[in-house]
Amino acid sequence: MSLAVDPDGTVTETSPLAPGENNGSPGGVTMDGPATKTASKADEAELNRVAAPPVEDDLPERETWIGKLDFILALVGFSVGLGNVWRFPYLCYKNGGGAFLIPYFIFLLGAGIPTFFLEIALGQFMSLGGLKAWNLCPLFSGIGMASMVIVSFLNMYYVMVMGWALHYFFASFTSELPWATCGNWWNTDRCIASDEEIKKAENSTMNSTLLNVTMTTVAPNATNENATRIAASLEYWNNRVLQISGGLDQPGSMQWELILCLLLAWIIVYFCIFKGVKSTGRVVYFTALFPYVVLFILLIRGVTLQGADIGLEFYLKPNITRLGDPQVWMDAGTQVFFSYSIGLGSLIALGSYNKFNNNCHRDAVVFACVNSGTSILSGIVIFSFLGNMALQQGVSVADVAESGPGLVFIVYPKAVTLMPLSPLWAILFFFMVLLLGLDSEFCGVEGFVTSCQDMYPHILRRGHNREIFIAVVCFVKFLIGLAFCTQGGMYVFQLFDNYSASGMTLLWVTFFQAICIGWFYGLGDRVGWNFGSTKFYWDIKSMVGFRPIIWIKICWMVVTPIMTMGIFIFSLVKYQRPTYNKTYTYPPWGEAIGWLMALASMVMIPIGFVYNILTTKGTFSERIHTLLTPIYTKRKEENGAVGEEANAIAMVDGPKTDHDKQGNML
Repeated sequence: MSLAVDPDGTVTETSPLAPGENNGSPGGVTMDGPATKTASKADEAELNRVAAPPVEDDLPERETWIGKLDFILALVGFSVGLGNVWRFPYLCYKNGGGAFLIPYFIFLLGAGIPTFFLEIALGQFMSLGGLKAWNLCPLFSGIGMASMVIVSFLNMYYVMVMGWALHYFFASFTSELPWATCGNWWNTDRCIASDEEIKKAENSTMNSTLLNVTMTTVAPNATNENATRIAASLEYWNNRVLQISGGLDQPGSMQWELILCLLLAWIIVYFCIFKGVKSTGRVVYFTALFPYVVLFILLIRGVTLQGADIGLEFYLKPNITRLGDPQVWMDAGTQVFFSYSIGLGSLIALGSYNKFNNNCHRDAVVFACVNSGTSILSGIVIFSFLGNMALQQGVSVADVAESGPGLVFIVYPKAVTLMPLSPLWAILFFFMVLLLGLDSEFCGVEGFVTSCQDMYPHILRRGHNREIFIAVVCFVKFLIGLAFCTQGGMYVFQLFDNYSASGMTLLWVTFFQAICIGWFYGLGDRVGWNFGSTKFYWDIKSMVGFRPIIWIKICWMVVTPIMTMGIFIFSLVKYQRPTYNKTYTYPPWGEAIGWLMALASMVMIPIGFVYNILTTKGTFSERIHTLLTPIYTKRKEENGAVGEEANAIAMVDGPKTDHDKQGNML
């Protein structure tokens, strides 16, 4: 005998059905689960949580996080990464400094945090990865496929950042940093290394125009040698590390150093996850926390540098007039989705390893504070250094700030040359970059593997099949990643970055996630108005013991869909052909490849609709009814879902006040 709870809080006594016995669930769906003695047919549909087929006894049980902090640190490691360190500060100064924080927090509260909470709660409730979790509403199963395609692309190219970091890391073990001097084989006669040379160049009469010393906007094949001098750190990046060619149609030769760094990066990723979340949970204690140690060291050093106040003023001084530019709002919205790793399916996978009664609501609030706090902190660190560099070079902060890899591999290397014991600082910094990329990468791969494992548990959860499968996945993606190790590899990298896992694809997926949970979930077996976000609210209460604040529900139903689709449409209206370094414009065929990568994920959702309707039996209305009926997963008692007595008592004896019924922020 067990207890179950009606939506109004009434506790009823239940008894188990024999396997395969029809329990009166709508649509004729056969389910193995509890049937209520006195409840109506509609109440039975709400109370039944367990679906056929049952879990086989000989199938290894699903893993869960060992420690209470494992999950939060995994979230921090996966989502808090280079996007916080390089992209947020750049967008902040580009879009009005402190004024950018206004649209950023609006999108954060209206779409970012609600969707983030939706994903981890969905994974925890279903105990499935980003693909099978959408059995919650089978009509929308294409969302899972779209997320798998996006995270697959992301895993292919994001690991290259680790490869570049390894290159710089190994190059830092020297008495003099190679990007701090000119006169090397990769330098040109326009190279400038020291601040004294910069000042001398400014006073030179070589040209009649104002000399603009820039580190981030000079094309490697520029021809006007008298117009621009090039920083040594930029030449090291372009001519030594990338050995960059003239365009996407000039792949050039393979670079064995980058190939070895990429191979080493994949080996590290493999050994971080091949044993499952039990080993991953221990790895993130180091990979997620150590970067903060380095970041605080750099913070202390940065704010004490001369000129730091110039950089901080440039970073934080609000320019309210910029709020009238729609581009500012689009940048704020896309940054929220990038930094919170929404729409990739990996958050669902990480949440699926939680115990059923884990307080995922509290975890979401803690993580939101850490993520956004890290972005703001990174901006303070970066612009304190940029202010010093601008003062030393006699240029504007805008001339030494850049987005993307340029900030990490051009500006920061230059920054460490301005510090005493610069090789030591370089080693610490690039080790931090390596860790920031590592935990994001292996959590992304873990999300992909988890989805595959849930599809074929009888194969991948037996023996050493999981380890072998992960090795195959890593090796195949390493082979694809060789395209980034050519002389034209940076053009390929940016094509992946602009399209395959872009803000456009993430917005598309997030819109349908919110629509699915907000309106369609449970329509096939609804009890009165208990469907969509209302039904999911009761699911969350069955896990954590209370319902979240009503704002989250409003966001799922209205605010998040409007925000995501609005930004999506605006991004299409404002679309421009991709460029590299503001000088090279991608050819039409390269742009077409980019769109194919974007569409590869986006079309999965409408294809899923059509496929599910065509392959489901019955009349059209019966098919829709079946596809809107949840398919729940039977769990083992160790995961906390079979012990309904504990859940029922927790809900009945839990919070009684109106405030508690709506949920506390913690």
